[in-house]
Amino acid sequence: MQWETVIGLEVHVQLATRSKIFSGASTAFGAAPNSQACAVDLGMPGVLPVLNETAVAMAVQFGLGIHAEIPEVSVFDRKNYFYPDLPKGYQTSQMYHPIVGPGEVEITLEDGTIKRIRVHHAHLEEDAGKSLHEDFHGMTGVDLNRAGTPLLEIVSEPDMRSAKEAAAYLKAIHSIVTYLGISDGNMAEGSMRCDVNVSVRPVGQETYGTRAEIKNVNSFRFVERAIAFEVERQIELLEDGGKVVQETRLFDPERDETRSMRTKEEANDYRYFPCPDLLPVVLDQAYVDHLRDNLPELPADKRARFEADFGLSAYDAGVLSASREMAEYFERVKNACGDAKQAANWVQGELSGALNREGRRIQDSPVAAETLGELIRRVMDDTINGKAAKQVFQALWNGEGESADAVIEAKGLKQVTDTGAIEAMIDQVIADSPAQVAQYRDAEPDKRGKMIGYFVGQVMKASRGTANPQQVNKVLKDKLDALC
Repeated sequence: MQWETVIGLEVHVQLATRSKIFSGASTAFGAAPNSQACAVDLGMPGVLPVLNETAVAMAVQFGLGIHAEIPEVSVFDRKNYFYPDLPKGYQTSQMYHPIVGPGEVEITLEDGTIKRIRVHHAHLEEDAGKSLHEDFHGMTGVDLNRAGTPLLEIVSEPDMRSAKEAAAYLKAIHSIVTYLGISDGNMAEGSMRCDVNVSVRPVGQETYGTRAEIKNVNSFRFVERAIAFEVERQIELLEDGGKVVQETRLFDPERDETRSMRTKEEANDYRYFPCPDLLPVVLDQAYVDHLRDNLPELPADKRARFEADFGLSAYDAGVLSASREMAEYFERVKNACGDAKQAANWVQGELSGALNREGRRIQDSPVAAETLGELIRRVMDDTINGKAAKQVFQALWNGEGESADAVIEAKGLKQVTDTGAIEAMIDQVIADSPAQVAQYRDAEPDKRGKMIGYFVGQVMKASRGTANPQQVNKVLKDKLDALC
């Protein structure tokens, strides 16, 4: 039997506010346990929540960024359940009237085609605390610093059909929220994580299969691996005559498998009801229009501009616009050197390679964008050749010079373009290579092109790599052909 995979994601994005969604407690990462949880976060008697206006604005900005409906009225609800790190016994969330309505996110598939993934809605809610199981001698500790941290939960429709599509969608969400500046998107610190809903059904069947929810997956790679395992598990179970149970599962990256956590609760198990302590949020059109007018250029628009204005391929434009920092760095390099294609090649090639080797972010690059642009200019104006340019880049990366020109001067890498000097080196190489000259002279004309490489190498060695390769090739060919 042929099976079709059906995937929907619930992405939890921590909003980049300085204080929590209903209190003035700090949201800074890395503080000592329970040092950033106030009476409001703990739900102590007599306290009342006050909604963080910045969190509202950020949620609306996201909605506008995915061309979603922005309802005039949204309402907070209480989601009731018991968990050790949920001190109030309920979570303040939005169930029936979320702040962001239906929208869509574009993803690029491997063949370059665009697919639109529908977003059902996005709602504001508070985060819970965190249970700690390490170093407690069999007991569990609870850190409530995260309790009350503002989250935007983005709920997709089940429109994805493969693990790669799900990862592409998650990356697109990450790109949008970081472009907007509403989240740092740091998955390692919990700023962005997702619950993955996976089911399978026979190809051609319209009704969905029974889904399993994989909780709190916190990397793009883990999303792909978790889905791959879960799809295989469900298909194997069904083909053996079993049934898929609706449940919550956890992904274990060390064993590369999902494990059952609990049977899945339905919405009515949470006993949702409107929060009595918070008024409905009413957004007037002028407020929404103001936020729309101040949106930054988003990834899809930037990608289209890179193609139209700079003549970049769809692939290059997609890579360079994937993150706001990468796009900004590329444009600064392009402005400094004046050539978009050369800038794209260097940013995606030498620079990205160095960043990946050392696990650095582009905003932490030791080579400034303007410095890289200067280096590219020196290649374009024949001051140095490509081989020397890589040496200069490495020196700049290692902090051996303040500018490309300074490194070129200090290392004596300036390209020799003087025809007289190049001819003198070529004459010496020819004089020192009688056997190779004889082989060249005796060879068939159509085979001499491959043989010239030996002479080019000797000239480049004599010039310590500074001779202009194009000039060397031309003069060498003329002189050797004259001997034939």
